[in-house]
Amino acid sequence: MLRALLARRRDPVVILPYTSYGTARGAIVCGRVLEDEGFVAAGAPERRWRNAAEFFKRLESDEMPHAKLVVSGQRVSADREGYFRVELAGRFAPGWNDVEVELAGQPQVRATARVLVPRPAARFGVVSDIDDTVVQTDVTRKLRMLMKLALSSARTRKPFAGVAAFYRALHEGVNPFFYVSKSPWNLYLPLVEYLELQGLPAGPLLLRDFGWRMKKDHKAAAIAAILETYPKLPFLLIGDSGEHDPEIYAGIVRRFPARIRAVYIRAVHRNRERTRAIETLAAGVAKTGGQLVLAPDTEIAAAHAAAEGLIAVEELKKIRADRSADTKA
Repeated sequence: MLRALLARRRDPVVILPYTSYGTARGAIVCGRVLEDEGFVAAGAPERRWRNAAEFFKRLESDEMPHAKLVVSGQRVSADREGYFRVELAGRFAPGWNDVEVELAGQPQVRATARVLVPRPAARFGVVSDIDDTVVQTDVTRKLRMLMKLALSSARTRKPFAGVAAFYRALHEGVNPFFYVSKSPWNLYLPLVEYLELQGLPAGPLLLRDFGWRMKKDHKAAAIAAILETYPKLPFLLIGDSGEHDPEIYAGIVRRFPARIRAVYIRAVHRNRERTRAIETLAAGVAKTGGQLVLAPDTEIAAAHAAAEGLIAVEELKKIRADRSADTKA
C-alpha cells in the first residue's frame, strides 16, 4: 500500500523530525513524513514574492498518511496527517542526543532527530513564547501577522531589541530553553532557521497542529508536560501581553507552586484595562512566592533577572549594546 502511494507521488518523501526533549532514562521523538516540496533556506538578497511563495508552500505541505517508520529500532506508525510520536526508553546523555529515524522498508529515506537532555549543572529552564515575545508579528491582528510572515524570512524578520543577548545570558550555555508557540508545525523549519540566524539559544520547539486538530489549551499542556518531565528543575516563563500568555502562565504557577522563579511578560500595547488585568494576575502569582513582571522592553526584564541572580550583572552591558544595535538596524 505504501509503495503504491509513493509511486503515485511526484515529489520524493522526506522525514522531518522535530527537536524534542527527554531525560537520562527516556526521550520523546516526534516529527512528520511529507513530500519534499523543495524548501530552501533563507538567502540574501531576497524578494518578497519569493518569501510569500515559500510561506504558502509550507502551509499546503502534502503529508504521507499512516507511514511506517523505524525509530531507533522501534516500529512506529504515523497518523492520518503524517505526524508520528514515540517515547523511547534507554540511556541518553546530557546535552543533545541524535536518534535515527527511517522509513520502514526504505532505509534510504532517513533523518536524524535531536533530543535535548538538560545537563546536571542547569540552574533553571526557560520556556518562551515566540510570536510578539521574541519577534514582532502582531499576533493579535491576524491578517497583519499573516502578511508579515508571508513577506519576510528568517533573515529579514528581526527579534525585539536586546532579546537575543538576554536569552544568551539566561542560557549560560547550560540552562535549557524550550519554545512553545501557537504557530503551526508547518512553520517549524523557518522557525528553527530563525533561532539559529538570530543567535538565539537552540531548544525544542513545541508548536501545534494546523487546521482541525488545533487545541486551545496547547500551550498550557505543553508547558505542564515539560515541568512534569523535570520535577526538580525550576523554570522561567517568558511571554507577551498580546493574547493569553499572562493567564496561561498564572495558571501554570497555581498548578506548580514554587516551581516558577519568575514570569516575564512583554507589554506589547498600552491598553489600561489589559494592564490592570495583568497586575491582578501578578498579585495572585506573588501569593505563591513567585513574581510576574510586566516589562515594556527587554532591558527592564534583564535588570530584574540580574537583581534576582538569574543572569550575571556584567551581562547587562552586552544586552544594552545588543538592544542599541537592534534598534539602529
